[in-house]
Amino acid sequence: MIYFLAVLAVSMVVTYLLTPLVRTIALKLGIYTQIRDRDVHSQIKPRWGGVAMFVGMIVGLAAASTIPYLEGIFADLTPVRGVFAAMVLILLVGMADDAWDIPWMVKLAGQVGSAVILVVHGITLEVMPVGWLGVGGPWVQAFLTVFVVVLTINAFNFIDGLDGLASGVAALGAAAFFIYSYLLTLSINAFDASNLVTLLMAVLLGSCLGFLPHNFYPSRIIMGDTGAMLLGLVMAAGALAVTADVGQLTEGFRFRNIPAYMPILLPLAVTLLPLLDLALAVARRTARGASPFSPDRGHLHHKLVDGGYSHPQAVLLLHFWSALFAFGAVSLYFVEWWIVTLLMILSLGAAVVFTLGPWLRRRARRVNRAAAEQALRERRLRQRRGEPAHSPYQPPHEPGPAAAEEGQL
Repeated sequence: MIYFLAVLAVSMVVTYLLTPLVRTIALKLGIYTQIRDRDVHSQIKPRWGGVAMFVGMIVGLAAASTIPYLEGIFADLTPVRGVFAAMVLILLVGMADDAWDIPWMVKLAGQVGSAVILVVHGITLEVMPVGWLGVGGPWVQAFLTVFVVVLTINAFNFIDGLDGLASGVAALGAAAFFIYSYLLTLSINAFDASNLVTLLMAVLLGSCLGFLPHNFYPSRIIMGDTGAMLLGLVMAAGALAVTADVGQLTEGFRFRNIPAYMPILLPLAVTLLPLLDLALAVARRTARGASPFSPDRGHLHHKLVDGGYSHPQAVLLLHFWSALFAFGAVSLYFVEWWIVTLLMILSLGAAVVFTLGPWLRRRARRVNRAAAEQALRERRLRQRRGEPAHSPYQPPHEPGPAAAEEGQL
Protein backbone atom coordinates (compact mmCIF):
# COMPACT_ATOMS: atom_id res chain seq x y z
CA MET A 1 0.00 0.00 0.00
CA ILE A 2 2.79 2.42 0.91
CA TYR A 3 4.18 2.36 -2.63
CA PHE A 4 0.85 3.24 -4.19
CA LEU A 5 0.40 6.03 -1.65
CA ALA A 6 3.84 7.34 -2.59
CA VAL A 7 2.85 7.40 -6.27
CA LEU A 8 -0.42 9.09 -5.32
CA ALA A 9 1.53 11.76 -3.45
CA VAL A 10 3.82 12.36 -6.44
CA SER A 11 0.85 12.88 -8.76
CA MET A 12 -0.82 15.18 -6.24
CA VAL A 13 2.24 17.37 -5.64
CA VAL A 14 3.13 17.66 -9.34
CA THR A 15 -0.45 18.59 -10.26
CA TYR A 16 -0.70 21.11 -7.44
CA LEU A 17 2.59 22.83 -8.31
CA LEU A 18 2.02 22.82 -12.06
CA THR A 19 -1.55 24.16 -12.06
CA PRO A 20 -0.60 27.85 -11.43
CA LEU A 21 1.85 27.69 -14.37
CA VAL A 22 -0.83 26.22 -16.63
CA ARG A 23 -3.20 28.96 -15.48
CA THR A 24 -0.71 31.67 -16.44
CA ILE A 25 -0.14 30.12 -19.87
CA ALA A 26 -3.86 29.74 -20.53
CA LEU A 27 -4.50 33.39 -19.64
CA LYS A 28 -1.69 34.61 -21.89
CA LEU A 29 -3.00 32.52 -24.80
CA GLY A 30 -6.61 33.59 -24.19
CA ILE A 31 -7.81 30.09 -23.31
CA TYR A 32 -10.57 31.00 -20.91
CA THR A 33 -14.32 30.68 -20.58
CA GLN A 34 -16.76 33.26 -21.80
CA ILE A 35 -19.77 34.27 -19.72
CA ARG A 36 -22.73 32.38 -21.17
CA ASP A 37 -26.38 32.18 -20.14
CA ARG A 38 -26.05 28.56 -19.03
CA ASP A 39 -22.94 29.14 -16.89
CA VAL A 40 -23.03 29.55 -13.13
CA HIS A 41 -19.79 31.51 -12.82
CA SER A 42 -19.80 35.26 -13.37
CA GLN A 43 -16.11 35.75 -14.17
CA ILE A 44 -13.92 34.45 -16.94
CA LYS A 45 -11.78 31.50 -15.85
CA PRO A 46 -8.76 29.98 -17.60
CA ARG A 47 -9.17 26.49 -18.97
CA TRP A 48 -6.63 23.73 -19.63
CA GLY A 49 -6.49 22.66 -15.98
CA GLY A 50 -6.59 19.13 -17.34
CA VAL A 51 -3.07 19.64 -18.71
CA ALA A 52 -1.68 19.85 -15.18
CA MET A 53 -3.69 16.77 -14.22
CA PHE A 54 -2.32 14.88 -17.23
CA VAL A 55 1.27 15.73 -16.35
CA GLY A 56 0.65 14.75 -12.73
CA MET A 57 -0.65 11.34 -13.81
CA ILE A 58 2.22 10.72 -16.24
CA VAL A 59 4.86 11.70 -13.70
CA GLY A 60 3.16 9.40 -11.20
CA LEU A 61 3.27 6.51 -13.68
CA ALA A 62 6.92 7.26 -14.41
CA ALA A 63 7.71 7.27 -10.70
CA ALA A 64 5.95 3.93 -10.28
CA SER A 65 8.11 2.38 -13.01
CA THR A 66 11.19 3.00 -10.83
CA ILE A 67 9.77 1.16 -7.78
CA PRO A 68 10.88 -2.50 -7.70
CA TYR A 69 7.73 -3.62 -5.90
CA LEU A 70 5.62 -2.38 -8.82
CA GLU A 71 7.81 -3.73 -11.59
CA GLY A 72 5.27 -6.45 -12.37
CA ILE A 73 2.93 -3.79 -13.77
CA PHE A 74 5.54 -2.85 -16.36
CA ALA A 75 6.60 -6.40 -17.26
CA ASP A 76 4.20 -6.17 -20.21
CA LEU A 77 4.22 -2.60 -21.47
CA THR A 78 1.45 -3.11 -24.02
CA PRO A 79 -1.50 -2.05 -21.81
CA VAL A 80 0.54 0.75 -20.23
CA ARG A 81 1.42 2.12 -23.65
CA GLY A 82 -2.23 1.83 -24.68
CA VAL A 83 -3.42 3.87 -21.72
CA PHE A 84 -0.70 6.45 -22.30
CA ALA A 85 -1.48 6.81 -26.02
CA ALA A 86 -5.23 7.09 -25.34
CA MET A 87 -4.56 9.75 -22.70
CA VAL A 88 -2.41 11.75 -25.13
CA LEU A 89 -5.09 11.66 -27.82
CA ILE A 90 -7.90 12.70 -25.48
CA LEU A 91 -5.64 15.43 -24.07
CA LEU A 92 -5.05 16.92 -27.52
CA VAL A 93 -8.74 16.76 -28.43
CA GLY A 94 -9.68 18.40 -25.14
CA MET A 95 -7.09 21.15 -25.50
CA ALA A 96 -8.32 21.89 -29.01
CA ASP A 97 -11.93 22.02 -27.85
CA ASP A 98 -11.06 24.33 -24.95
CA ALA A 99 -9.14 26.62 -27.29
CA TRP A 100 -11.35 26.69 -30.40
CA ASP A 101 -14.63 24.96 -29.44
CA ILE A 102 -14.35 22.28 -32.12
CA PRO A 103 -17.50 20.61 -33.58
CA TRP A 104 -18.98 17.86 -31.44
CA MET A 105 -18.51 15.31 -34.21
CA VAL A 106 -14.77 15.90 -34.18
CA LYS A 107 -14.70 15.59 -30.40
CA LEU A 108 -16.69 12.35 -30.60
CA ALA A 109 -14.26 11.00 -33.17
CA GLY A 110 -11.39 11.68 -30.78
CA GLN A 111 -13.22 9.86 -27.98
CA VAL A 112 -13.83 6.86 -30.21
CA GLY A 113 -10.19 6.95 -31.31
CA SER A 114 -8.95 6.83 -27.71
CA ALA A 115 -11.23 3.85 -27.05
CA VAL A 116 -9.92 2.06 -30.14
CA ILE A 117 -6.37 2.58 -28.89
CA LEU A 118 -7.28 0.79 -25.68
CA VAL A 119 -8.80 -2.07 -27.66
CA VAL A 120 -5.73 -2.42 -29.86
CA HIS A 121 -3.55 -2.64 -26.76
CA GLY A 122 -5.60 -5.38 -25.16
CA ILE A 123 -7.84 -3.45 -22.75
CA THR A 124 -11.29 -4.78 -23.62
CA LEU A 125 -14.46 -6.04 -22.02
CA GLU A 126 -13.98 -9.77 -22.38
CA VAL A 127 -16.57 -11.06 -19.90
CA MET A 128 -19.75 -9.75 -18.35
CA PRO A 129 -19.33 -9.89 -14.57
CA VAL A 130 -22.97 -10.85 -14.02
CA GLY A 131 -23.00 -14.60 -14.52
CA TRP A 132 -19.52 -14.41 -16.02
CA LEU A 133 -20.77 -14.80 -19.56
CA GLY A 134 -18.29 -14.48 -22.36
CA VAL A 135 -18.72 -11.46 -24.60
CA GLY A 136 -18.99 -12.71 -28.18
CA GLY A 137 -16.02 -12.43 -30.48
CA PRO A 138 -13.35 -9.75 -30.84
CA TRP A 139 -15.62 -7.38 -32.77
CA VAL A 140 -18.37 -7.50 -30.14
CA GLN A 141 -15.80 -6.97 -27.39
CA ALA A 142 -14.34 -4.02 -29.29
CA PHE A 143 -17.76 -2.43 -29.83
CA LEU A 144 -18.75 -2.76 -26.17
CA THR A 145 -15.39 -1.38 -25.07
CA VAL A 146 -15.75 1.68 -27.29
CA PHE A 147 -19.30 2.19 -26.03
CA VAL A 148 -18.25 2.05 -22.37
CA VAL A 149 -15.31 4.42 -22.90
CA VAL A 150 -17.28 7.02 -24.86
CA LEU A 151 -20.19 6.83 -22.41
CA THR A 152 -17.94 7.37 -19.37
CA ILE A 153 -15.99 10.20 -21.01
CA ASN A 154 -19.16 12.12 -21.84
CA ALA A 155 -20.68 11.43 -18.43
CA PHE A 156 -17.78 13.18 -16.69
CA ASN A 157 -17.74 15.89 -19.33
CA PHE A 158 -21.43 16.66 -18.78
CA ILE A 159 -21.13 16.91 -15.00
CA ASP A 160 -18.26 19.39 -15.13
CA GLY A 161 -20.30 22.52 -14.53
CA LEU A 162 -19.47 23.76 -11.03
CA ASP A 163 -16.17 24.53 -9.34
CA GLY A 164 -14.72 21.35 -7.87
CA LEU A 165 -17.62 19.12 -8.95
CA ALA A 166 -16.06 16.80 -11.55
CA SER A 167 -12.69 16.63 -9.81
CA GLY A 168 -14.36 15.85 -6.48
CA VAL A 169 -16.65 13.17 -7.92
CA ALA A 170 -13.69 11.60 -9.74
CA ALA A 171 -11.56 11.68 -6.57
CA LEU A 172 -14.26 9.92 -4.54
CA GLY A 173 -14.77 7.33 -7.25
CA ALA A 174 -11.06 6.76 -7.67
CA ALA A 175 -10.61 6.34 -3.90
CA ALA A 176 -13.34 3.67 -3.74
CA PHE A 177 -11.99 1.94 -6.84
CA PHE A 178 -8.44 2.08 -5.46
CA ILE A 179 -9.47 0.33 -2.24
CA TYR A 180 -11.38 -2.35 -4.11
CA SER A 181 -8.68 -3.04 -6.69
CA TYR A 182 -5.95 -3.21 -4.05
CA LEU A 183 -7.88 -5.75 -1.95
CA LEU A 184 -8.88 -7.71 -5.03
CA THR A 185 -5.24 -8.01 -6.10
CA LEU A 186 -4.23 -9.24 -2.65
CA SER A 187 -6.96 -11.88 -2.78
CA ILE A 188 -5.41 -13.14 -6.01
CA ASN A 189 -1.80 -13.02 -4.80
CA ALA A 190 -1.20 -12.17 -1.16
CA PHE A 191 2.49 -11.49 -1.84
CA ASP A 192 2.17 -9.16 -4.83
CA ALA A 193 -0.27 -6.25 -4.91
CA SER A 194 1.15 -4.68 -8.07
CA ASN A 195 -1.72 -4.05 -10.45
CA LEU A 196 -2.30 -1.62 -13.32
CA VAL A 197 -5.85 -0.73 -12.22
CA THR A 198 -4.72 0.12 -8.69
CA LEU A 199 -1.93 2.25 -10.12
CA LEU A 200 -4.27 4.10 -12.48
CA MET A 201 -6.67 4.87 -9.63
CA ALA A 202 -3.76 6.07 -7.47
CA VAL A 203 -2.51 8.58 -10.05
CA LEU A 204 -6.08 9.63 -10.88
CA LEU A 205 -6.85 10.26 -7.21
CA GLY A 206 -3.57 12.10 -6.72
CA SER A 207 -4.12 14.42 -9.68
CA CYS A 208 -7.66 15.23 -8.53
CA LEU A 209 -6.50 16.03 -4.99
CA GLY A 210 -3.72 18.22 -6.36
CA PHE A 211 -6.10 20.11 -8.63
CA LEU A 212 -8.98 20.58 -6.17
CA PRO A 213 -7.36 23.38 -4.09
CA HIS A 214 -7.16 25.49 -7.26
CA ASN A 215 -10.54 24.41 -8.57
CA PHE A 216 -12.85 24.51 -5.55
CA TYR A 217 -15.14 27.52 -5.20
CA PRO A 218 -14.15 30.21 -5.93
CA SER A 219 -11.91 28.55 -8.49
CA ARG A 220 -8.90 30.15 -10.14
CA ILE A 221 -8.88 27.67 -13.02
CA ILE A 222 -11.19 25.02 -14.47
CA MET A 223 -10.19 21.69 -15.95
CA GLY A 224 -12.17 22.23 -19.14
CA ASP A 225 -12.96 19.41 -21.55
CA THR A 226 -9.26 18.58 -21.39
CA GLY A 227 -9.57 17.43 -17.80
CA ALA A 228 -13.15 16.14 -17.79
CA MET A 229 -12.60 13.80 -20.74
CA LEU A 230 -9.27 12.67 -19.28
CA LEU A 231 -10.96 11.72 -16.01
CA GLY A 232 -13.63 9.73 -17.85
CA LEU A 233 -11.05 7.92 -19.98
CA VAL A 234 -8.88 6.81 -17.06
CA MET A 235 -11.91 5.75 -15.03
CA ALA A 236 -13.24 3.72 -17.98
CA ALA A 237 -9.85 2.08 -18.58
CA GLY A 238 -9.74 0.98 -14.96
CA ALA A 239 -13.31 -0.36 -15.05
CA LEU A 240 -12.53 -2.41 -18.15
CA ALA A 241 -9.18 -3.73 -16.98
CA VAL A 242 -10.44 -4.84 -13.56
CA THR A 243 -12.68 -7.53 -15.08
CA ALA A 244 -9.57 -9.39 -16.23
CA ASP A 245 -8.31 -9.39 -12.63
CA VAL A 246 -11.52 -10.87 -11.25
CA GLY A 247 -11.37 -13.51 -13.96
CA GLN A 248 -8.37 -15.00 -12.18
CA LEU A 249 -10.37 -15.80 -9.04
CA THR A 250 -11.70 -19.25 -8.24
CA GLU A 251 -15.16 -20.32 -9.34
CA GLY A 252 -16.33 -20.59 -5.73
CA PHE A 253 -15.48 -16.98 -5.03
CA ARG A 254 -17.22 -15.80 -8.15
CA PHE A 255 -20.60 -17.22 -7.37
CA ARG A 256 -20.76 -17.42 -3.58
CA ASN A 257 -19.78 -13.89 -2.65
CA ILE A 258 -21.27 -10.52 -3.46
CA PRO A 259 -17.79 -8.96 -4.03
CA ALA A 260 -17.52 -11.10 -7.14
CA TYR A 261 -20.00 -8.74 -8.81
CA MET A 262 -18.01 -5.63 -7.96
CA PRO A 263 -16.57 -5.23 -11.48
CA ILE A 264 -20.00 -4.17 -12.68
CA LEU A 265 -21.46 -2.86 -9.41
CA LEU A 266 -18.62 -0.53 -8.44
CA PRO A 267 -18.13 1.20 -11.83
CA LEU A 268 -21.86 1.85 -11.96
CA ALA A 269 -21.87 3.19 -8.40
CA VAL A 270 -18.84 5.38 -9.04
CA THR A 271 -20.24 6.86 -12.23
CA LEU A 272 -23.92 6.80 -11.25
CA LEU A 273 -24.20 10.56 -10.78
CA PRO A 274 -22.45 11.47 -14.07
CA LEU A 275 -24.38 8.78 -15.96
CA LEU A 276 -27.70 9.97 -14.53
CA ASP A 277 -26.93 13.54 -15.54
CA LEU A 278 -25.93 12.34 -19.01
CA ALA A 279 -29.11 10.30 -19.47
CA LEU A 280 -31.33 13.16 -18.36
CA ALA A 281 -29.50 15.59 -20.64
CA VAL A 282 -29.84 13.33 -23.69
CA ALA A 283 -33.54 12.75 -23.01
CA ARG A 284 -34.18 16.45 -22.40
CA ARG A 285 -32.38 17.64 -25.52
CA THR A 286 -33.77 14.91 -27.76
CA ALA A 287 -37.32 15.69 -26.62
CA ARG A 288 -37.00 19.27 -27.81
CA GLY A 289 -35.42 18.21 -31.12
CA ALA A 290 -31.87 19.36 -30.30
CA SER A 291 -28.59 17.51 -30.54
CA PRO A 292 -27.72 15.41 -27.45
CA PHE A 293 -24.41 17.30 -27.37
CA SER A 294 -25.96 20.77 -27.49
CA PRO A 295 -25.30 22.68 -24.25
CA ASP A 296 -28.09 23.89 -21.99
CA ARG A 297 -28.81 24.86 -18.38
CA GLY A 298 -30.68 21.79 -17.25
CA HIS A 299 -28.02 19.70 -15.54
CA LEU A 300 -28.39 18.45 -11.98
CA HIS A 301 -25.99 21.05 -10.63
CA HIS A 302 -27.93 23.82 -12.39
CA LYS A 303 -31.16 22.60 -10.78
CA LEU A 304 -29.60 22.66 -7.32
CA VAL A 305 -28.21 26.19 -7.74
CA ASP A 306 -31.47 27.45 -9.25
CA GLY A 307 -33.34 25.70 -6.44
CA GLY A 308 -31.68 27.74 -3.74
CA TYR A 309 -28.37 26.11 -2.92
CA SER A 310 -25.21 28.17 -3.03
CA HIS A 311 -22.43 27.15 -5.40
CA PRO A 312 -20.31 25.30 -2.80
CA GLN A 313 -23.39 23.81 -1.11
CA ALA A 314 -24.54 22.27 -4.41
CA VAL A 315 -21.06 20.82 -5.03
CA LEU A 316 -20.76 19.34 -1.55
CA LEU A 317 -24.24 17.83 -1.81
CA LEU A 318 -23.38 16.12 -5.09
CA HIS A 319 -20.10 14.95 -3.54
CA PHE A 320 -22.14 13.42 -0.73
CA TRP A 321 -24.30 11.52 -3.21
CA SER A 322 -21.21 10.24 -5.05
CA ALA A 323 -19.50 9.14 -1.85
CA LEU A 324 -22.69 7.44 -0.69
CA PHE A 325 -22.95 5.22 -3.75
CA ALA A 326 -19.21 4.62 -4.31
CA PHE A 327 -18.26 3.72 -0.75
CA GLY A 328 -21.60 2.04 -0.15
CA ALA A 329 -20.78 -0.35 -2.99
CA VAL A 330 -17.19 -1.01 -1.96
CA SER A 331 -18.25 -1.60 1.67
CA LEU A 332 -19.92 -4.81 0.49
CA TYR A 333 -16.39 -6.17 0.36
CA PHE A 334 -16.01 -5.74 4.15
CA VAL A 335 -19.48 -5.71 5.71
CA GLU A 336 -22.48 -8.02 5.59
CA TRP A 337 -24.90 -7.05 2.84
CA TRP A 338 -27.86 -6.51 5.19
CA ILE A 339 -25.89 -4.05 7.30
CA VAL A 340 -24.83 -2.14 4.19
CA THR A 341 -28.42 -2.14 2.94
CA LEU A 342 -29.75 -0.77 6.23
CA LEU A 343 -27.12 1.96 6.39
CA MET A 344 -27.71 2.85 2.73
CA ILE A 345 -31.47 3.23 3.32
CA LEU A 346 -30.85 5.57 6.24
CA SER A 347 -28.21 7.52 4.33
CA LEU A 348 -30.36 7.79 1.23
CA GLY A 349 -33.21 9.13 3.34
CA ALA A 350 -30.94 11.82 4.77
CA ALA A 351 -29.60 12.64 1.31
CA VAL A 352 -33.11 13.04 -0.10
CA VAL A 353 -34.11 15.35 2.75
CA PHE A 354 -30.99 17.48 2.25
CA THR A 355 -31.52 17.59 -1.51
CA LEU A 356 -35.20 18.53 -1.39
CA GLY A 357 -34.77 20.92 1.56
CA PRO A 358 -34.96 24.21 -0.40
CA TRP A 359 -37.97 23.05 -2.41
CA LEU A 360 -39.80 21.83 0.70
CA ARG A 361 -39.12 25.11 2.53
CA ARG A 362 -40.30 27.18 -0.44
CA ARG A 363 -43.43 25.06 -0.74
CA ALA A 364 -44.20 25.54 2.97
CA ARG A 365 -43.74 29.30 2.58
CA ARG A 366 -46.06 29.35 -0.44
CA VAL A 367 -48.73 27.40 1.42
CA ASN A 368 -48.48 29.68 4.46
CA ARG A 369 -48.53 32.80 2.31
CA ALA A 370 -51.55 31.54 0.37
CA ALA A 371 -53.39 30.76 3.60
CA ALA A 372 -52.62 34.21 5.01
CA GLU A 373 -53.76 35.93 1.82
CA GLN A 374 -56.97 33.89 1.79
CA ALA A 375 -57.67 34.81 5.42
CA LEU A 376 -57.05 38.49 4.64
CA ARG A 377 -59.44 38.39 1.68
CA GLU A 378 -62.15 36.77 3.79
CA ARG A 379 -61.69 39.37 6.53
CA ARG A 380 -61.99 42.25 4.07
CA LEU A 381 -65.06 40.66 2.52
CA ARG A 382 -66.75 40.36 5.91
CA GLN A 383 -65.88 43.96 6.71
CA ARG A 384 -67.52 45.14 3.47
CA ARG A 385 -70.62 43.17 4.37
CA GLY A 386 -70.69 44.66 7.86
CA GLU A 387 -70.09 41.30 9.44
CA PRO A 388 -67.84 40.79 12.47
CA ALA A 389 -64.16 40.75 11.55
CA HIS A 390 -63.65 37.40 13.21
CA SER A 391 -64.38 34.13 11.42
CA PRO A 392 -67.90 32.75 11.94
CA TYR A 393 -66.27 29.49 12.93
CA GLN A 394 -64.20 31.12 15.67
CA PRO A 395 -65.89 32.82 18.66
CA PRO A 396 -64.83 36.38 19.36
CA HIS A 397 -62.32 36.91 22.08
CA GLU A 398 -64.08 37.11 25.42
CA PRO A 399 -62.58 39.50 27.97
CA GLY A 400 -61.03 37.93 31.03
CA PRO A 401 -61.98 38.75 34.61
CA ALA A 402 -59.56 41.67 34.85
CA ALA A 403 -61.01 43.27 31.71
CA ALA A 404 -64.55 42.71 32.97
CA GLU A 405 -63.81 44.38 36.26
CA GLU A 406 -62.23 47.30 34.42
CA GLY A 407 -65.38 47.60 32.32
CA GLN A 408 -67.58 47.67 35.42
CA LEU A 409 -65.55 50.51 36.81
